[in-house]
Amino acid sequence: MGHDHDHHHQSGNSVDLVPAFRWAVGLNSAYVVAELIAGFLTNSLALYADAAHNLTDVAGLLIAWAATVLATRARSQRFSWGLGRATILAALGNAMAILVGVGIVIWEAVWRFQSPVVVPGFTVMLVAAIGIAVNGGTAMLFASSRKTDLNAHSAYLHMATDAAVSGAVVLSALLMALTGWVWLDPGIAIVVSLLIALTSWRLLLGALHLGLDGVPAGVEPGAISNWIAGQPGVEDVHDLHIWALSTTRTALSVHVVRRGEEPDDFLARLNEGLAHDFGIAHTTVQLERVRCPATARCPA
Repeated sequence: MGHDHDHHHQSGNSVDLVPAFRWAVGLNSAYVVAELIAGFLTNSLALYADAAHNLTDVAGLLIAWAATVLATRARSQRFSWGLGRATILAALGNAMAILVGVGIVIWEAVWRFQSPVVVPGFTVMLVAAIGIAVNGGTAMLFASSRKTDLNAHSAYLHMATDAAVSGAVVLSALLMALTGWVWLDPGIAIVVSLLIALTSWRLLLGALHLGLDGVPAGVEPGAISNWIAGQPGVEDVHDLHIWALSTTRTALSVHVVRRGEEPDDFLARLNEGLAHDFGIAHTTVQLERVRCPATARCPA
């Protein structure tokens, strides 16, 4: 029986995201302050709602940033896998915090319907227009990494959603100025919050999935099993397990029944193929001459 552990460099290194997080936190912190001031001066709930969400984004970006740094720390005896799962916990915590904030805003908006407040449309439109530029530009910082990193995807999703939300605020302010319908302010706040809740719920489910050792999105166990089974000399593939070490690193373990070439050559080709074709850098392969039952010891 043979065993092999392989640790190729995984693509999508989280360290590359540090400059993006730095710019994102700085831009959004400044914008939150501007929105809170404008919301206070205009008494606009729509601006307060957007500012509250942007504030949770800043906190979320800080948490994700810290998790990204932790994920780069070397493994230790106490943490034999390293601290990569901090990125998964960060995504989970961010999603939960945003959903709580959404609930608070919707509750306040319902009460505001009973006592609508007139807000200066021009000021609201100006602040929200700045938000389109800030959030849209921030989203682009994470665009290239969002397909390979849940943290980057959550940041991109939040920023892109905020840009769309700011556009909705501009539209509501324009309609209020034209029609005088003051109920549009809390109405837009509710629509904005529901949109944010939808995207955050999906993020929550994705983080929970990885936290429960689910197979990362985009990885097809059936395709991997078939690929391994198609390698020369392989007679059987079983006990295949795939899970996330972080939001950017995936691990795999598998038992392979095979005959033929030298084990070292076979394992080298197998690990290289798994890293190149499927993006799985951490692999553990157990070679067997016959299929080994789970409750029995196999002969060497």
